Amino acid sequence: MPKPETLQNHKHLQMFGKWLHKPNLWALNRRSAPPAFAIGLFVAWIPMPFQMVLAAALAIIFNCNIPVAVALVWITNPFTMPFMFYAAYLLGAKLLNHPTQEFAFEATWQWIEASVSTIGPPFLLGCLVLGSIFSIISYFLIKTLWKYSVLFKWSSRKG
Repeated sequence: MPKPETLQNHKHLQMFGKWLHKPNLWALNRRSAPPAFAIGLFVAWIPMPFQMVLAAALAIIFNCNIPVAVALVWITNPFTMPFMFYAAYLLGAKLLNHPTQEFAFEATWQWIEASVSTIGPPFLLGCLVLGSIFSIISYFLIKTLWKYSVLFKWSSRKG
């Protein structure tokens, strides 16, 4: 991982100014890791381009580890995206008691405009619910794992 000073002085990151000078944004500790996991996994479920920018901005706002938050959005990639987003659509349709529709994705603006009113609401609801679930679970899981890791280290020192 690059040194924080190197990133803070980078010409493209200087627009964030003093915001990047908080040590918690670059440290991996018990306070910065759980919220970074939560942010990264929540943003991974948001169907939008430039998820990394949103994850970095949220990490700055919530003062948590930027590299972890940004790296976790890559869970959504061209291989996993179809499965994740189809699961989100199915969950949203179930929650809205909306009948599922068969569709074939087309990478055109016309298809997106036509589909927003039919599959859009269940899809977006499913993304919000799954993003929230994964975010909450990861937050408490990382917090718990960190706690047990510290306890294990302490007990091995006594041993």
